[in-house]
Amino acid sequence: MKTTICKYLFFIACFVFWLFLALFFSQLIVDSVTSGHNYSNPVFSLTFLKNSGAAFSLLENARELLIIISIVATTLLFMYVHKNKDIHLISSSFVALLAAGIMANCHERIVYGYVRDYIHLNFINFPIFNLADIFITVGVTALIIILFVYKNR
Repeated sequence: MKTTICKYLFFIACFVFWLFLALFFSQLIVDSVTSGHNYSNPVFSLTFLKNSGAAFSLLENARELLIIISIVATTLLFMYVHKNKDIHLISSSFVALLAAGIMANCHERIVYGYVRDYIHLNFINFPIFNLADIFITVGVTALIIILFVYKNR
């Protein structure tokens, strides 16, 4: 029982850390770019964009639906970690990363009415994204890899 509580507290601590990091850097970068401090190199540049949709501008202007989906998804991730007593700390940290990315974008949708994207890759034609999007991508990718490794054992 004590181990389960410690694992859940670890999950919550990771979630809060990743959420704070995404929101902090989003604010820091957007403030910097909008005040005229631009950054660019051959790999990426910082370019502020208001995104009213989801990935690749899907469901554009469906703010309320995206907020509901985000809250439901995050709730399900929390319930999964809470109910899965055998979850490994690594898996738990990636679920926290995924949930924090989802909630960081959800927070921006609620507060600003859009998601603040700012990372533009200069070497390929790819949509502008933010740190929370990276968290979501890394979280999903890691969980898929963990699932395949665990299933093949």
